[in-house]
Amino acid sequence: MRTIKTHAPREGEMMIGLTAESTPLRDASEVTDFARGCFRPAAADRVGVELEFLIFDRTAAARQVSLARIERALPELTGGSRVTFEPGGQLELSGPAGPLPEALARLAGDVAAVRAALRASGMVLTGIGLDPVRPARRQLREPRYEAMAEFLGVPYGQLMMCSTASIQVNLDLGERPAARWDRAHALGPVLMAAFANSPLSDGRPCGWMSGRQAVWDHLDPTRTSPVPASGDPVEDWAEYLLDARLMLVREDEQSYRTVRDGSTFRDWLTADGGRRPTAEDLAYHATTLFPPVRPRGWLEIRYLDAQHPAIWPVCVAVTHALIIDDRAADTAMAAAEPYRRMWGVAARCGLADPHLRRVAEACFRAALEALPRCGADPGLVREVAAFADRHVSTGRSPASDLLDVPNWPSDEGWE
Repeated sequence: MRTIKTHAPREGEMMIGLTAESTPLRDASEVTDFARGCFRPAAADRVGVELEFLIFDRTAAARQVSLARIERALPELTGGSRVTFEPGGQLELSGPAGPLPEALARLAGDVAAVRAALRASGMVLTGIGLDPVRPARRQLREPRYEAMAEFLGVPYGQLMMCSTASIQVNLDLGERPAARWDRAHALGPVLMAAFANSPLSDGRPCGWMSGRQAVWDHLDPTRTSPVPASGDPVEDWAEYLLDARLMLVREDEQSYRTVRDGSTFRDWLTADGGRRPTAEDLAYHATTLFPPVRPRGWLEIRYLDAQHPAIWPVCVAVTHALIIDDRAADTAMAAAEPYRRMWGVAARCGLADPHLRRVAEACFRAALEALPRCGADPGLVREVAAFADRHVSTGRSPASDLLDVPNWPSDEGWE
């Protein structure tokens, strides 16, 4: 991730972050201590949002848009968002964390400013989870990305790094972190289905409503699968950290060594001889793991496709309401519990699956009731209701609209 302008706290400062030391770890109990720090209770109910967008040339959608061209067009942002690039040139806007209305308003203003500036320079800010027409081409060549590309391989590693875009919703853990952790997982399939928005690749349907998730499903499962649930999230996260394969070992600030032998962090921790891993190595290892929900002192919800620039607040608001508001969560969990493992069905079928559609209807009703309690204004509630009428009630994820557009891209399909 390349940062070009900073007007907000960096990741890790946005909500309470984690510290790392260079002292060698003694045993697995210190991994559990690290995991416990990822689940610190918090009294606040803030939300932080990270939006990724694909950038297209208005006159030639198949042409790669250079980072330099995008940078020249970007305006100064007044909402406090941090601007970064992903390896393929995806633009990310990360808004400051805060109460739901404030966080949405500040980030929405910055999105609107960026969208207008890019349009004036002949570009389009596009919210789609997977590049529909262009091959994966990497623009950033930092050492971390070189090593990551070597580990992940082709084609799926290259696609993930260069052609995918998502919405990440960061939520405080509240006073009962285990409850919100469980909600974020149980509601994952229905939220993924409701906001599935990546059905195209190479200019044609790819067979998935969330082609972005299909790409992730082809990567190393020790770092992309959901964290197994035993009822103790600290222990579950510690085991996940230990059993995930090592991707990179950071030798210094500019040097990364790819680990090719399939060894796990547990293997490194228990190996005889050689340099022992430190707390700093463990903290870095955690940043190379990408489960659908990741704890970092807050919850990172990572399973949502990028959305149209006018629609993303609906996605954030519904996710926030269903996980933060206890009454809405109780209703949603009761509906979703039998289907909490339907990640694959959600990615392939979206809301065309009748079970997920029924669950989505119950979840959206609960969210609409909860949003005023969360501080949402009537305009946002109307936007959520309109999305439910257009997509949930009809069983048509946003991906269905993209599939209906002939000869993508067109103004209807990408703006």
